[in-house]
Amino acid sequence: MAESVSTRRAKALTLTGSTDAKSAPPATPPEMSPDERGAREEVITTALAMSRSGLSPGRSGNVSRRFVDAAAGPGMLITPSGVPYDEIRPEGIVFVADDGRVPDGQLKPSSEWRFHLSAYHARPDRHAIVHTHSMHAVVIACAGRSIPAFHYMVAIAGVAEIPCVPYATFGTDKLARHVARGLKRADACLMANHGQIAIATTLSGALDLAREVEILAEQYAKLLMLGRPVILDRKEMRDVLTRFASYGQHAQTSATGKPAAKDKRKAKSERRADAEAAPETKSKSKSKSKSKSKSKSKSKSAKSRSNV
Repeated sequence: MAESVSTRRAKALTLTGSTDAKSAPPATPPEMSPDERGAREEVITTALAMSRSGLSPGRSGNVSRRFVDAAAGPGMLITPSGVPYDEIRPEGIVFVADDGRVPDGQLKPSSEWRFHLSAYHARPDRHAIVHTHSMHAVVIACAGRSIPAFHYMVAIAGVAEIPCVPYATFGTDKLARHVARGLKRADACLMANHGQIAIATTLSGALDLAREVEILAEQYAKLLMLGRPVILDRKEMRDVLTRFASYGQHAQTSATGKPAAKDKRKAKSERRADAEAAPETKSKSKSKSKSKSKSKSKSKSAKSRSNV
């Protein structure tokens, strides 16, 4: 029978007599498959890139990706709590089962594992998460503001406005519920008095999106100093979102790398927005029709008078 990730980790700890990720055995346990090791290393590489780029200074922020353990089933691999990113080894990355179980014999997972898991439950089409405390995203989040469509690039998050979810204490189920709601349609959201979170089909995609959100947050913060920003209207942002769905590297792709089918939630939202706009369009059409009718009537009346 295949051993679970917790069993392998427990064996490693027994051999070393330590629970410190830094002193975990450097050699790959024979039971760890190349795919699993690769997945764990990818989490570490992403966390290091996030930290070194300044998106999350010190030990702040966390990274995860979906993973199916041979024995425990589906779940995620997430960075451990309180361990410097440059000291984490593949064996130190923590597996959390899809139902929230954290198998014994591992380091403690990030204190934010709950909202990572809730985000995966809310978005089965996304497989990687990057959470940062980037400077300007934190500034906007601490003001309790969302990032509106001041620039068309806001659509890179899959919505016309990047939401800011309400504050709740870190590591709580309440915060996890807020995050799940915020990411129901969006691929990124701000967290009031906390930071930002970005999701994607891959870790590299989630990290890139987190960078984009930070840039947008910085631009918006500076724009607010000049006064009231000009916000693009809903119709324009619908057009931008449609273009982003198939444009270059911004196109959403599936885990296999093939173009993904249009997100049903977003399609439904667009149809609803179109339906709301329809009465206005019909009204304008009727108004134009009446105007043309009156014009023709006046023209005929003028001709009739001239003939007389």
